[in-house]
Order: sequence, then C-alpha cells, then structure tokens
Amino acid sequence: MSTTPATFDLTAYGITVTTVHHNLPSSALYEHAILFVTVLPLMLIGIFARAVLKMNFMDLSGLLAGSMTDPPALAFASNIADSDAPTVAYATVYPLTTLLRILSAQVLAIVLFR
Repeated sequence: MSTTPATFDLTAYGITVTTVHHNLPSSALYEHAILFVTVLPLMLIGIFARAVLKMNFMDLSGLLAGSMTDPPALAFASNIADSDAPTVAYATVYPLTTLLRILSAQVLAIVLFR
C-alpha cells in the first residue's frame, strides 16, 4: 500500500496541514459497489414495475423519485405530467422510504458497533 502526502501550506495564517492519502488497490471495488447499491435497485424496481405491474411512466417517475427521497426529481416529473399521478406515487412511497432509512441506519449501528 502506498501513501501520498498532501500538504496545505497557509503560512500567512500560521497553519500547515499535512494529510496522507492511502491508495487502496480495492478502491475500484468500492466504486463499483456504490454504483450497484444506488443504480441497480432503482433499475430493477423500475423494470419490474413497468413490465410486471404495468405502471405508466407518470406513476413510475413519482415512485422512483419517492424511493430516492428526491424532491427535484418529483418537480421534474410534475412539470412533464398533466396530472397529479407523480405526486400521489411520491407521497405513497416517501414515508416508507424514510422509515426504512432510519431503521436500516439503526440496525447497521447495532450490528457494526456491537
């Protein structure tokens, strides 16, 4: 494992900060894991909802915006829709997603810091 020091020299303020960055060989693995954790579930749910549940695009856009708890995505979906379908789907999914985020953070804290 190699280290790369980075120095920030603010001598005008009397401050010198040196940090060390570890170049991990598995950093690409972490980047791919983040991609799979964020993108893959949305794609799978979107495909499942469209193909199996036969949801239309307006409901699906609100559902995905609510699952990401993303108000800008809801604003975009609402602007392209002529109905309140994205807002209704967002309001249906948002509370459950928020609750699951809180519970999963607590479970992870219990499991990891035991």
